[in-house]
Amino acid sequence: MPFINTKVNIPISSEQEETLKSKLGKAISIIPGKSETWLMLNFEDNCRMYFRGQGDIPTAFVEVKIFGGASGNEYEKLTSTITGIISDVMKIAPDRIYIKYEEVEYWGYNGHNF
Repeated sequence: MPFINTKVNIPISSEQEETLKSKLGKAISIIPGKSETWLMLNFEDNCRMYFRGQGDIPTAFVEVKIFGGASGNEYEKLTSTITGIISDVMKIAPDRIYIKYEEVEYWGYNGHNF
């Protein structure tokens, strides 16, 4: 039950969105027990974001929420992978990308909790 929310301060084309969807779908499997089958994605483009006092340089903020948890090594590998994906697809410098992780204890689906 992972959820990845990607916010950028530049436009995302349909082509870029499809590529991000596909690549993030594969990347989530770095976390044991997680797969694209249960992955929900959200993309927000043209956000008014400032980083280091600047709002005119391409910037990304990615939130990854998962039911349960993972090891530090797994998060480190996922951070590297997501950074590479965002940098490659959106042409955003790695030092302009933040990634936040949240482990969720309760996750509801189909009227019930896991």
